[in-house]
Amino acid sequence: FVLMDVAGQRQEALDIASKVQERFRRRVPKLFLAEPLNQSEALTQLAIELNRTLLDAAGGVRCAPAFLGCFQETLGTLFYINAGHTPALLKDDGITQLEANGLPLGLFYHATHDAQMCVLPPGAIFLLASKGLVEARAGREEFGLERVKQCLSASSARSAQELCQCVLDSARQFIEEGQRARFFRIGNFYGNENSDEFEAPNDLTTVALVRLAAAKGAA
Repeated sequence: FVLMDVAGQRQEALDIASKVQERFRRRVPKLFLAEPLNQSEALTQLAIELNRTLLDAAGGVRCAPAFLGCFQETLGTLFYINAGHTPALLKDDGITQLEANGLPLGLFYHATHDAQMCVLPPGAIFLLASKGLVEARAGREEFGLERVKQCLSASSARSAQELCQCVLDSARQFIEEGQRARFFRIGNFYGNENSDEFEAPNDLTTVALVRLAAAKGAA
């Protein structure tokens, strides 16, 4: 899987992202179904190819923080590359941040990224939030990684889908309450507290892996 934030105007960024996505879908089966499989090398090679595809599609430098991962369900191993992205979170006994271990994609054509590895024991949870979600603003305040952590700590979600929905709901509520307070302060110039003219939030995306405690695999 890959989560990437391409800088620039929305339509232009979407065009670039679609080319990166096409490359991802075409290359992943060839790289990760090879026998014998070295997940670390495959992920590093994938990062190189996506980086070059992005630069070619953009016609030059285009900053794109990205998180690439490969999860092995049976063993619970997660190989990952955090290329300048916000940290992912791993919840087991506590919460560990999977920090950036390389520069964002789209900066240097010959850049390489070494894959890191962590293990999700039974019952562990992996959560990744997009930069758009972490940096979502209500007035001058950002939603922030700490609120994502709080969602993860407090959540009683039994599946990855429920956890993602919980985080997304919390972020949307934060944004809407901030905008409602702003409209209320300015009065009728922009709207009022009952207005539904909230600004469209930036990209809000979450990715979660939940390794089941009672059976092998991820939800």
